[in-house]
Amino acid sequence: MPHVLDRPVWSALESRQFGLSTGGTAAKRFLAEVSPFAATSDDAPESYAALGDLLDPKDPDDQIFLMQVPTCLIPECCHISLQAQGVQMLKSRPAVGVSPRTDIAALGLDDRAEMTALAALTKPGPFRARTPEMGQFWGVRIDGRLAAMAGQRLALPGYVEVSGVCTHPDFRGQGLAAALSDYVAAQILAHGDRPFLHAWADNDGAIKLYKRLGFDLRTKLTVTVLTSVQAAE
Repeated sequence: MPHVLDRPVWSALESRQFGLSTGGTAAKRFLAEVSPFAATSDDAPESYAALGDLLDPKDPDDQIFLMQVPTCLIPECCHISLQAQGVQMLKSRPAVGVSPRTDIAALGLDDRAEMTALAALTKPGPFRARTPEMGQFWGVRIDGRLAAMAGQRLALPGYVEVSGVCTHPDFRGQGLAAALSDYVAAQILAHGDRPFLHAWADNDGAIKLYKRLGFDLRTKLTVTVLTSVQAAE
């Protein structure tokens, strides 16, 4: 039987994050202003056809991101704008060599403009106006500026994803990403869930950091970004 983490986006969309979704029983996506991630319930051609119907054929900027272990089928109405290998890592042991910080604070509505600006600058992954509604984010401020942040993205039964980890270039080299990632993982564990995360398969630096934070490789997966063929014409 497939594990819920093999198709993590679907597992989130049909459960704890159903309220942020649109679609039907065969395919769902997050609301566009929340996240571009989408998924099918299974690998049937009909499910992938339903997935393609979730793209706006009149909007060339509309994209859906698939992230899963099973090989995805490409609907006829879509074309691939990016496809790359990633890894999924699961928290399995305590972190090593991480210096805790006392200045980590929860981020809220008043911080969203700065959060969006920091994500746009550092590109930790898809981050949109309502992405913070997927889960709590925390940050560190230095001299009044948002120096770094990390938070929760996908939430499914028993598991919550650590994501959005980024540090402003002016404040790198201070261990902020490690401290924030470890803090977010601790918050997830405290609420009875197990932390997991994703990284590009060729991002050796990030993978090394996450191993130090107690995350081990669970599986490889594929990230596929689809756009509408009709919108591109």
